[in-house]
Amino acid sequence: MISRIWSRQTHDDILVGEGVYLRPPVHADYAEWRELREESRSFLQPWEPKWTDTELSKSAFRYRLRRYSAERRAGTSFPYFLFNGLTHQLLGGINITHVRRGVSQAASMGYWMGQRYAGCGYMRRGTQRLLRHMFEHEKLHRVEAACLPSNEVSIGLLKRVGFHEIGYARDYLHINGRWQDHVLFACLSEDLRIIDTISPSIEVSGDKSPLKGEGDVKHAL
Repeated sequence: MISRIWSRQTHDDILVGEGVYLRPPVHADYAEWRELREESRSFLQPWEPKWTDTELSKSAFRYRLRRYSAERRAGTSFPYFLFNGLTHQLLGGINITHVRRGVSQAASMGYWMGQRYAGCGYMRRGTQRLLRHMFEHEKLHRVEAACLPSNEVSIGLLKRVGFHEIGYARDYLHINGRWQDHVLFACLSEDLRIIDTISPSIEVSGDKSPLKGEGDVKHAL
């Protein structure tokens, strides 16, 4: 199954990082995606929009894939699943959305991580790899993110991969059934830090809870 999925992806679609890789989701990912999201439900729900009754259904997953495919073709969204580079297990997802070209060259970022894989540094590596791709290949100048003020671990992670706090928005997003304030961050192309400069002793403490930025709220996988 892994070889067939890889064979459908182009070189530009698959982003290989340090012990992880990212690629766009495909229909064959459904069963593993559903299992990981279901077992991580209580871990993810505090940071996400309220789940619907059909949140994990196959039809809902197919609808998401159709929407993502259209947005990718239009160049307005780049959704990825994050995988372990050795075992090929699905770890979570990272989305680049709301891409604005012209004088902005900007986008929004959000991600989610399966609970069993939190705290292992996977999201830090995946985020840095995707940011590098967005800046170097897609020629973005700025990537934005937002998270709840109580999500201190994700705030620390954002800062370690090059984001800077730029503001605070009241009732910014409707999360877990109610409007909630968010801390706003941005990373410029020159802000991205080289992955080798981050201490392994720091990375584990930085991935323990899932960041929910604007991209995930609008395009949760």
